[in-house]
Amino acid sequence: MRLVFFGTPEIAVPTLDRLLKDGHEIAAVFTQPDRPSGRGYHLQPSAVKTYALSQGLPLYQPEKIRTPEFRELLSTLSPEIAIVVAYGRIIPEWILEIPQFGFINSHFSLLPAYRGAAPINWAIACGEKITGVSVMKMVKELDAGDILLQQPVEIVEEETAPELAARLSLLGAELISKALHNLHLLKPVPQDHSKATFAPILKREDGKIVWQQLTASQVCARVRGFQPWPGTFCFLGANRLFIWKASAVAETCKATAGTVVNIDKNAIFVACAANTLLQIQELQLEGRKRLAVKDFLNGVRLTIGQSLEPTNQNDRN
Repeated sequence: MRLVFFGTPEIAVPTLDRLLKDGHEIAAVFTQPDRPSGRGYHLQPSAVKTYALSQGLPLYQPEKIRTPEFRELLSTLSPEIAIVVAYGRIIPEWILEIPQFGFINSHFSLLPAYRGAAPINWAIACGEKITGVSVMKMVKELDAGDILLQQPVEIVEEETAPELAARLSLLGAELISKALHNLHLLKPVPQDHSKATFAPILKREDGKIVWQQLTASQVCARVRGFQPWPGTFCFLGANRLFIWKASAVAETCKATAGTVVNIDKNAIFVACAANTLLQIQELQLEGRKRLAVKDFLNGVRLTIGQSLEPTNQNDRN
């Protein structure tokens, strides 16, 4: 089929690669403009841009898509269908109507659960055991289109968001390939909108641990789910302290939530809500390197009874 592809991050690349290998005619690849990144804030291309250029595919990086110029461009390309994987922008209804067979989107959740920008992160952070990939027809409403294909996936114990994303991206490529191959045979299934849940774009404050509200298991889920950004953090004095690896301890702890209750060479133990206990194995003081507890304690003084609550009242909000 003659198609156009919309995608930006690394998780979109396997689908674009599969479309190319399946022999589809890729009339254009659309991705986000280069964005500043890293210490020097140098402009960095998206993963999709890098791949598209390596394959000699026609590439476009429009700053805006809600323009007559973009509509004319897409119409001129005459795609039979458009494929979207994590493009990063809402596509307006009048654009959805241009391809003969519309737009198809690969979404990394079992819709109608976790509609929105960060389904992988929120599924892990909320303690889900099962997620999956949904291939749907795109409509005006966010992630509300009819389902063409759907496949569940178990979330592996201790799996982080980047690890799960890598697995789901491969499955998404497979399902898109299958959907295009069987497009005339698939029967779209409407979603049950009454069961919809949402996975909004992540914000910095989502990563903050409120010790009095979260059990050790809930903190662990957020540690895994909020990688690589915004991270999961508490405070050591006035500085953010990021937790990168932790586990819940199967014993009761009646100390005040957020208090360091024990320290050994490999772990720091912190009291959490509901008398639960968190064991931290890897952490990072803001502005420094991510370290195992053993190395962290060589450069930072931490004592039993110390609170990991912020000392600045403004940081509590």
